[in-house]
Amino acid sequence: METTRPTEDWNKPNHDLPRQENKKILAGILAILLGSLGVHKFILGYNQEGIILLSISIVGYATICLLVGVFIIWIPGLIGLIEGIIYLTKSDEEFYTTYQLNKRPWF
Repeated sequence: METTRPTEDWNKPNHDLPRQENKKILAGILAILLGSLGVHKFILGYNQEGIILLSISIVGYATICLLVGVFIIWIPGLIGLIEGIIYLTKSDEEFYTTYQLNKRPWF
């Protein structure tokens, strides 16, 4: 006697789970390209951290003629590059849980 198992359609979304908007790819690419401006932080909803990165960049650009800005300007860019690589190497579920659900703002 053969038992029939319910067939699952993998193409159909599971409506029992809450819809999750994962911003991993967008935040990762923006962190690598525009990380010094904090754009990836604003995308993830971390406005205070985005303003911090943007402020450091503005101070760096404003003082670049004094050669102090040369040393300041690379800090937010390096932070963005590191965060972009971290974002893109995490799994979708891990990224969503860490950065969107639990709201971990740095690294």
